[in-house]
Amino acid sequence: MTALETWELRAEFARRLSAMYGREVPAYNTLVEVSTEVNEAYAAKHGADAERLGSIARVTAERHGAIRVGSPKEMAQVARIFAAFGMYPVGLYDLRDASSSSVPVVSTAFRPIDGAELAKNPFRVFTSMLAAADPRFFDQELRAELDAFIGARQLFGEELLTLADKVAAGGGLAADDAARLLELATAAFELSGDPVDYEWYKKLEAVSAVASDIGGVSTTHINHLTPRVLDIDELYKRMEARGISMIDEIQGPPRWDGPDLLLRQTSFRALGENRVFRYADGSTSEGELRVRFGEVEARGMALTVAGRDLYDRMVAESDARLAVAPAGTTRVEVAAGVWAENLPRTEKELALQGLAFFTYRLDDAALAGASLAGTASLSDLVEAGIAVPEPIVYEDFLPRSAAGIFQSNLTEEGSKDEAQVGTSYDIHRMSEIVGFEVHDPNDLYQRQQDASIAALAHRLNITLSH
Repeated sequence: MTALETWELRAEFARRLSAMYGREVPAYNTLVEVSTEVNEAYAAKHGADAERLGSIARVTAERHGAIRVGSPKEMAQVARIFAAFGMYPVGLYDLRDASSSSVPVVSTAFRPIDGAELAKNPFRVFTSMLAAADPRFFDQELRAELDAFIGARQLFGEELLTLADKVAAGGGLAADDAARLLELATAAFELSGDPVDYEWYKKLEAVSAVASDIGGVSTTHINHLTPRVLDIDELYKRMEARGISMIDEIQGPPRWDGPDLLLRQTSFRALGENRVFRYADGSTSEGELRVRFGEVEARGMALTVAGRDLYDRMVAESDARLAVAPAGTTRVEVAAGVWAENLPRTEKELALQGLAFFTYRLDDAALAGASLAGTASLSDLVEAGIAVPEPIVYEDFLPRSAAGIFQSNLTEEGSKDEAQVGTSYDIHRMSEIVGFEVHDPNDLYQRQQDASIAALAHRLNITLSH
């Protein structure tokens, strides 16, 4: 193979993982096939508007993966691998209190952070680390056993880490080494055929099926790969029509008659996979685990801090109304009403109210009939049609939705001792763990918006106020 740029390495990595996961979980191939059908139908119906939040080529190729690791050491190693593909940690997601089930993980997402890189290939991997130090889930004895088990395994070989470090340092790789990096990185996330210690796995599963999937096996693996779709409600219907059992509802914002916001996600239910179990007497036999599933997402626009505050209030209001609603009322039905009462129905109004992030395109026709001198406000230019707001895609995740997907695919609630005080994690601690700065997604969106506004002011040769 010829030498590849970073984004090409990333795209090839995503493609190889997708091919591997499709072999392991054939229903994933169906999900990709149906997603492609839905995107093509949506594009045919909506024309150029279908590409409002990304080109069809980008959307159809887009994937996010999810993996789980067991310790800060493993988290730091996986960060080194992803850095070779131009993927850096963004955001902190604490899933421990985001659902009623026991989900003892804290997470970040590794992704490109530059707009041009995202446009070329936006592959991201939602990466969860077992919060083994949290006494609400693991008592002192179990923590010691976990530390010993995880400390004795090696998820990522030295050759892979060395090649990754070389690329991340800007050293570049010869074609043969690049091929080897891709081979090793893909293999690191392949489902292992190693026997699973039955008693140890079940001991962890009593706490959480997520804990057993992380700490009960000798390797890590792709937990799910997620295509992006432009009409997730249509996708849900088509998958059900094919006889594939989906989770009960679509997570995230409801379907409504306004702009697409943030992120909506759903999945097919975890499928039984044959695994070999090893028992205390040394014997082995085949059994079944249900931990991996197929997720799909629909991305909307990124909300500002004010927009997210409003979103959180609407979620709380939806929960309160659902609690007193008649039997049979769904969360989605209630939320759609709350959204209609509280949100502007146009991108323009979202921009004027500072609720979402945008870049701004100059409309030359509108400018031709205007008279600008010295200073102007951005809102006046938007009102006049001179500055046209174009939404910035939400590239990140929602803790409640992620936990909802995890929870809906668990067979047991697990256990959690609420009398204990949980271990504290924040974005600074996660930065120390991964060995890279964990970027605040709001800062990334704000920079992109500010750069667009500055470019607009420069082109108009005016001072632009907000």
